[in-house]
Amino acid sequence: FDPDRARALVDAIAPALRGLLAGDGPFRMVTFDASPLAATFTASPAGRSVVLGGPMTPDQIVYTGSWPLLFDVPPEIAPDDVGAQLGARLAAHAASHGALPIVVIVPGLGLFAAGDTWEQASTARHVYLDSLRVARGAIALGGHRPLADDERTFIEAWEAETYRKGVAAGTPSTGRVAGKVALVTGAAQGFGLAIAADLVAEGAHVVLADLNAGLAESNARDLEARYGAGRASAVAMNVMDEQSVADGFHATVVRYGGLDLLVSNAGVLRAGGVTSQPVADFDLVTKVNYRGYFLGVRFAAPIMARQHRVKPESWSDIVEINSKSGLVGSSRNSAYAGSKFGGLGLTQSFALELVGDGIKVNAICPGNFLDGPLWADPETGLFVQYLREGKVPGARTLDDVRRFYESRVPMGRGCTPADVLVALYYLVAQRYETGQALPVTGGQVMLS
Repeated sequence: FDPDRARALVDAIAPALRGLLAGDGPFRMVTFDASPLAATFTASPAGRSVVLGGPMTPDQIVYTGSWPLLFDVPPEIAPDDVGAQLGARLAAHAASHGALPIVVIVPGLGLFAAGDTWEQASTARHVYLDSLRVARGAIALGGHRPLADDERTFIEAWEAETYRKGVAAGTPSTGRVAGKVALVTGAAQGFGLAIAADLVAEGAHVVLADLNAGLAESNARDLEARYGAGRASAVAMNVMDEQSVADGFHATVVRYGGLDLLVSNAGVLRAGGVTSQPVADFDLVTKVNYRGYFLGVRFAAPIMARQHRVKPESWSDIVEINSKSGLVGSSRNSAYAGSKFGGLGLTQSFALELVGDGIKVNAICPGNFLDGPLWADPETGLFVQYLREGKVPGARTLDDVRRFYESRVPMGRGCTPADVLVALYYLVAQRYETGQALPVTGGQVMLS
């Protein structure tokens, strides 16, 4: 396959497999491998005979199942039409072999491996690639021999191997978003990192997307060390750039197979009056907060729609982290408030457009996160900006600015990530709400 068609096929097949391999259960994790061993060797006559010949070792039976599916993609078929053919092939496979496959091989494209967690799926991928490598070497030396039927069925029914299968399955994830795949933009620090970390703790596999790729990667590794291999990963993403956003979502599909939750959190704020603010600052705020949200949904929605198409009872979520400034105007802060008002317009419009694809779209409007880097950074934070701009009359110090903003909240404090997370889990759990803006402001902004 040429690279563009290969990428389109992966983006179509992996989300479909998440649902098709789930049966009556939750979505599977599906990881993809495009190495020459997976894509090229399996397309050769010798490679096809290995795939169709059955397992060679007990490890294959335990970790990859006895029978993978070899699925040839017709050259003329559109990527979005592959799901229906794949579903028919999987149904026939299950009828013939008594179970859905763990490994699906598309000759010329690569290998898809499934599991309840990324770690399971990755183990299946590695074990099957090892078997292909051994078979290829054996063929070069004179031939390979899969297990005979009686040998295979003995291993499949043997109590010791049944026990090993249970051990290999591991402990299922638990939590409010167990088994979900989430991507959080602006996740290297602040609200975004706190949201990503809690999603991992609550059972999700989470992609930390950020322009600061190094910091996002470091935090993802820390989360993996605490919660398990593959539970977090990082992608470099500039939400203002269409190709960067597309690449980040494609990387998510390659690693996990699809997407259940997009948290559009990336945002910037540049304070300034309408007559004095540099146009470059206005454009930056608009591009990150408004265009960035649009681009995220543009590439998340097709992934979610493909999952819904094969498992219509499933729903996915898009949640924008908006602001109280999306509900009321903000003096000397028009670029930010305008971008957030626009974000709520996008939220309502996306909700109407995407509900048929099983996608709920909502927004959270937090109050001021006074302890986060957006406000408290000693060089670029809003305390510094607002003091410099004279936004708080009579303020002479950063503490004066902070006390002023705390005094405007009936509950007497700034918003925290924990406050936002309560709202996020509510919106994900709520099956009968879309297109809404949920204030989390301590009473500072009340809807009318």
